[in-house]
Order: sequence, then C-alpha cells, then structure tokens
Amino acid sequence: MTKRTFGVIGLAVMGENLALNVESRGFPIAVYNRTAAKTEAFMTQRATGKDVVPAYSLEEFVNTLERPRKILVMVKAGKPVDAVIEQLKPLLDEGDMIIDGGNSLYDDTERRTNDLESTGLGFVGMGVSGGEEGALNGPSLMPGGTKAAYQELEPIVTKIAAQVDDGPCVTYIGPRGAGHYVKMVHNGIEYGDMQLIAEAYDLMNNALGLSSDELHEVFTQWNTTDELNSFLIEITADIFTNKDSETDLPLVDSILDAAGQKGTGRWTVVSSLELGVPIPTIYAAVNARVMSAYKDERMAAAKDLTVTTGTYDGDKKAFINKIRDALYCSKMCSYAQGMALLSKASQEFNYELDLAETARIWKGGCIIRAGFLDKIKNAFNENPRLPNLLLAPEFKQTILDRQQAWREVLAVSNTLGIPVPAFSASLDYFDSYRRDRLPQNLTQAQRDYFGAHTYERIDKPRGEFFHTEWMAK
Repeated sequence: MTKRTFGVIGLAVMGENLALNVESRGFPIAVYNRTAAKTEAFMTQRATGKDVVPAYSLEEFVNTLERPRKILVMVKAGKPVDAVIEQLKPLLDEGDMIIDGGNSLYDDTERRTNDLESTGLGFVGMGVSGGEEGALNGPSLMPGGTKAAYQELEPIVTKIAAQVDDGPCVTYIGPRGAGHYVKMVHNGIEYGDMQLIAEAYDLMNNALGLSSDELHEVFTQWNTTDELNSFLIEITADIFTNKDSETDLPLVDSILDAAGQKGTGRWTVVSSLELGVPIPTIYAAVNARVMSAYKDERMAAAKDLTVTTGTYDGDKKAFINKIRDALYCSKMCSYAQGMALLSKASQEFNYELDLAETARIWKGGCIIRAGFLDKIKNAFNENPRLPNLLLAPEFKQTILDRQQAWREVLAVSNTLGIPVPAFSASLDYFDSYRRDRLPQNLTQAQRDYFGAHTYERIDKPRGEFFHTEWMAK
C-alpha cells in the first residue's frame, strides 16, 4: 500500500471535514478514531470513493504514514489532547510532526511544544476557524510553531485554506503557542461581534417592533454595505427567514435565551487582565452570555423589578440607520481591542505577530470574516506600529462622523430599559481612550491615603513617586 501523506485523528464533524478537505486537494490520507464504529461509519458514508485509508489502532495508523509523518489531532481540548500525544510519542520518529487543530489554550500549546521539541518531534498548534462548512471547503488557519515545521506543512495548508483575492487564508503566525493565541483572540472578537449584533436585533425587535421579515430585510441590506458586510450579518439575515415547523412562527423566537460558551472568550478576558490591555466590549460579551444563563432568576426578577418603559415613537427608518452606525462604531472598537491585545501579547511572548497578515487571513473562511478586514489590513500595512486601530485615519474619521448617532442609540436604550452592554462598553472605551485626563488621579490619592501606595505628579517627570500623610495631625 502507498504510504499516506497526511493523517487525521478524531472524526467528529470538524475532523471529518478537514480530512475530506485535505483529500480533495490531492493528498492521500489516513484516519483514526478511538471508537472504531465511528471510523467504519465514516468510511462507508462520507469517505466512500475517496483516497482514504482507515486504521483501527494507533500503531496501524502511524505505520500507514510517510515520513516525516504529519498528524492532525482533532479531539477535545485539554486532557484528551495530552492523552493522544502521550500515546503517539513512543510510536513516532525524530522529525515527525503532531498538529493540534483544536481550540487549545495557548499555555497548553507552549508546554506541549517545549516537551515534544525536546524529544526531536515537531509540534504545531493551529487555530482553525470557519465551522463545519469552513473546515470542509476552506477555513482560516492560524498555525504556530517553528518556521521549519510550518514549511513542512505549507504545501498542504495553503491548498486547504480559504482562498481570497490576496492569497490563501493561512500564514506562519509565530513560535510556540502563537497560533492558538491568535485563534483565542479571534474568538474573543467573535464574541464581541455576536453580542453587538444581538443588541442591534434587540433594539429593532423590542424598541421598534420590527417583525422577523422586516429584520431579515434590514440585515440583508446591511450586508450589502462596505461597513457591515460580513459572514455574521449574512447568517443573521438568514436566521430570520426560518420558521418553526411546530408553530410556523419565526424559529428564533422559540429558542431559549441562554447562550453557551466553550471557554475561548473567557480565556481572552483572563489574558487581557494579565497583560493589562482593556477589552471592555469583549468583557461585556462574555458577561452577557454568563448573565443569559441565569434564566430562572431573570424570569423571577422580571416580575419583581418592574420598570415602566415603552417603545420608540420617533422616525423608525432614521433610528435603524443610527443603530447601524452604532453597530459599526462598536464593531470597530471590538476589533481595535482585539488587535491591541495581540500587539501586547506579541511583545510579551516574543511572537512577532504581523497584524496586517492576521487581518488578511481572517478575510475568508473564518467566522469573523468581514469586508472591512481589508481596511484593517491596510491600516497595519501603512503603520505596523499603529498603537490602536481607532487612530488609523479612515477609522478615526468614520467614528467621529458617526458618534452622535451612537450616543443617541445608547440614550434611547437606557430610557427604554433595554440593555446594550457591548454597545455601552464600546462607547465607554472610545470615550476613555480619547480623554487626556481620567478620574484615576482620585483613585491614586485614595490608594495612597489608605495604603501608602504613592502616586506620580503631572508636574514632575514620569517615574518619580510621592507619598502624602493625608491624615494631618
């Protein structure tokens, strides 16, 4: 039997789809799943007629692969990845490579890289975005590891990645855990994006009383604009066309309002706190999902904490346009926060991230793909040291032009008692970032008062610290 070019371990939907993607690009593959029945089902159904060889033990699987072996592991993040690696290690030879394509925590990837490279094995932590469809037809790929390991993989990953006008949606991200770090932040931005869209929907549904048909029309129109054209806006428009088979009412209205999460948004928040980078839009999005899980408490509170509100009685069409502007401004803030976090992590962890390339590979395949990523790419190409995306000329002027509409949307939301935590966090971020003086001078005075933590003065060089005996006798 001819040796296989590539191997895939783990045949859940993402593993199956990536395996079929690789095979469809002309690379013979081998597959293995811990449960033999899953492998058999794959071979008799989706892999029928494909250049795929099944294996029913790891030894058999490893022996079907040409050297240096390239093995993609698609199992649940955490201990299952470690378990597979430990089982593979004694079966592999120097120069063989393991690729973790799951949503692993970057710290775990750093540890695994150090462990495996010390034994002569290669390890790549590769973020994969695009969901089931992207995995099959072309995802955005974020591989981190050694450059040599990436070069071994490059002929394959450049073929299976989504293709856009300026190349495949894959690039060498950086060393060690860089790929999974970038994927983590990508998911944090995704949290923010989804929450912002949900808040726009909530306003139009509850403040303006728009029907699902009308919401479909609005989101469809927004998806034709340069500002909001994106995968998430596109699928949102589609969602409003689906009817519940049991009630014939809009399906979205029958879905319980308790959102799940798998951890990447929370990891992004934790990392931002550790690095000291403000990402309040993403915080708000994570918190909104946490709050949504308190469904029973919220239902009880709705009866006790009643507030007299109403609906918007102004020009609906004009207000929809203001919501669109608020959404775009908030979206810019969410991406600005994510890119600022990547910049700081790059410095802290010596990842040497190329933010323009990062934006480029998100243009296709991934969940946050959007038309305005070209503008982000161009902004960082023009100024690789850009401290914040909001300072790029095009984004700066856009947000200044639309801020009044943004503020009006928040004012109406507050008056009507409709929560818009991500819209609010985004505007607070903008207003805080543009202020040359914040009230933390008082915070520092308080800290010095009760804990002698010292403070700096505005009329002295930075780095000089002072203490006052505030309780004068």
